[in-house]
Amino acid sequence: MNRAFVLATLASLAFGHVQAAAPVRPTIEQLAAYPQYSGFSLSPDGQHIAALRANGEERVIAVWRTDALDKAPTLIGASSMKISGVQFIKNDRLAVSLMQPIDLRLGEVTKTFLTKLMITDLEGEDWNEPLPQKRANTRAEELIQSISNPTLLDSLPNDPSHILVVNNVGSNAGDVYRVDLRNFRSERIQMSEEQVAGYVTDLDGNLRARLKQDIGGNGAYVSAEFRDASGRWEEHFRSYVKDRDQTQIIGFSKDPNIAFVVSNVGQDKTLIYEYDINARQRKEVLFQHRFFNANRVLVNHSRASGAGFGEIRGLGYEGPRGDDIEWTDPNMRALDAGLRQALGITSQKLRIVDPANGQSATIDYPVEKNITISDFTPDLSTVLLSVDGAAVPPEYYLFKDGRLSLLAKAFPDIDGRALGQTELVYYKARDGLDIPAFLTRPNTELCGAGPWPAVVHPHGGPWARDTMDFDGSMWVPLMASRCMAVLRPQFRGSDGWGRRLWMAGDAEWGQKMQDDKDDGAKWLIEQKIAKPGHIAMFGFSYGGYSAFAASVRPNGLYKCAIAGAGVSDHKRIWARYYTNPFFRQAQAPTVAGLNPIDKADQMQIPLMVYHGNRDQIVPLEQSEWFVNKAKQAGKPVVYHEIKDYAHGPAWTREIMGDQLRLIDDYLTKDCGGGGL
Repeated sequence: MNRAFVLATLASLAFGHVQAAAPVRPTIEQLAAYPQYSGFSLSPDGQHIAALRANGEERVIAVWRTDALDKAPTLIGASSMKISGVQFIKNDRLAVSLMQPIDLRLGEVTKTFLTKLMITDLEGEDWNEPLPQKRANTRAEELIQSISNPTLLDSLPNDPSHILVVNNVGSNAGDVYRVDLRNFRSERIQMSEEQVAGYVTDLDGNLRARLKQDIGGNGAYVSAEFRDASGRWEEHFRSYVKDRDQTQIIGFSKDPNIAFVVSNVGQDKTLIYEYDINARQRKEVLFQHRFFNANRVLVNHSRASGAGFGEIRGLGYEGPRGDDIEWTDPNMRALDAGLRQALGITSQKLRIVDPANGQSATIDYPVEKNITISDFTPDLSTVLLSVDGAAVPPEYYLFKDGRLSLLAKAFPDIDGRALGQTELVYYKARDGLDIPAFLTRPNTELCGAGPWPAVVHPHGGPWARDTMDFDGSMWVPLMASRCMAVLRPQFRGSDGWGRRLWMAGDAEWGQKMQDDKDDGAKWLIEQKIAKPGHIAMFGFSYGGYSAFAASVRPNGLYKCAIAGAGVSDHKRIWARYYTNPFFRQAQAPTVAGLNPIDKADQMQIPLMVYHGNRDQIVPLEQSEWFVNKAKQAGKPVVYHEIKDYAHGPAWTREIMGDQLRLIDDYLTKDCGGGGL
């Protein structure tokens, strides 16, 4: 593909959007709604597109022909379960994820959700489980089968009729099967072992690598094994979990003897190198980013004529958006450049800092919005892509035969200008550590000039991170559109920013990890972004723990806090994981510090707590314990139990709206009186 052709073809199709005279603040109903369209997937031959289409409280699958986008799509619904995802696995087959609430009655009642993977045709007339189960002989077997869900291991893009799936139920759990999609007969190709944690296939779909978890003389470890020509599995790498070294096999070259390995051994940031399996020898470094973790290799899996089977098309790293790509293939670079020009995507100067050593650099980066090329045909004649940013709800496009078409906007009724502007910033913690953070400033036309009320909004995990793309939880859009500045600190203990920042949080729960958030609040005041005395903390899961901690720590900067599904007693919640040696040796020693429940009767600021009664990650009782103790001491705590809400996406739009409304009302009207 010629770069000049791409640029000329796409540049002529560039277009703008007519905006309203003034930004319009989104309503709770608009924020709580399902995206109008989402989850787009392109068939391997480029002839069809599938996506989820919102239909009130439900979602249906819409299927179009790419050469007839003006025609009404075929719609596929489900009767007893809700559709939550769709993906092409063959030209004429869709993998569909479904879910529904379920009350498990094995002794006490456990309120949770059931998920299922099903396969159907493009009309939704023929539905099949990818791995049919044997007839259950007992109620217990029937229940186990009902909550089991096989995992798609490899769609085998060069095989028109078969896929590989992993069984997740019964005595054969972990076994790998080749499934014939013409008759749904299955053949077991790998009998697993209890310690196996997952398999990796080569470009021909052969099982070539696997991870195992085991315990040796030096503790729990994860080993990486390769299968030799005789079919035997041999260990090549071993990482002890207590050291937090990570060595993973992430793919294979077109030469099946060459594997791609991502590793942080001896490094602050992960890098990717080639590994000669037969020689047991590390070869050259394939990719290493100075500031961010390298994480993937994008290889062409197609054997179609002229497709360049096995060629590396790009390399991925955990940049500000979490899934940034450097395209190495000239055709992909040309396509990417043309699409950016056509869609008006520009770069700005962005300062980045390495928390490991304080070194910094200024780079050109698409801060406002970016494109994601998600699916494409081997010849790049048909490409599916999306555009989004922190204040740009996702938009989906098809590039086909030189023509760029807007397919849909996820939230066409939301005015992105009301969502403010987000940037990556850095501030110094009190001990000098550089803390990355995502800062969202409100729109000045809507909210006036700062300083504004502000919210420190820590992520969950804590071994997780935030990114610079659109926040589908709608928490940041909600707060920014209500004229609040939002700071999402990547505090010590956050993963994805290098080993030093990650491990600096060990055993510092509610201590240095919490200091980092407080130092972010101080920075907001110093930068005249936040109004002193008008700062709140809101977090969910580990972020909820942070809100509990903020409510009991003395001399804080917060007027109030919101704890969503928070951990209030980390001693009791982690006790149930200590039976697993990998949790016990890898993470348990890092969970130490302030235990909020111990000081619930000494709350320093008003607090709102909310929790879903179907949460199986952080039990509901974690909130109840704290709230009951605080109320008995006469502390200003408000509690809401949300029916049928789990530890994640809301089951209904009503539940989603209820959650957002609780946050909105507390921050704008209460927060101890008069709102934030």
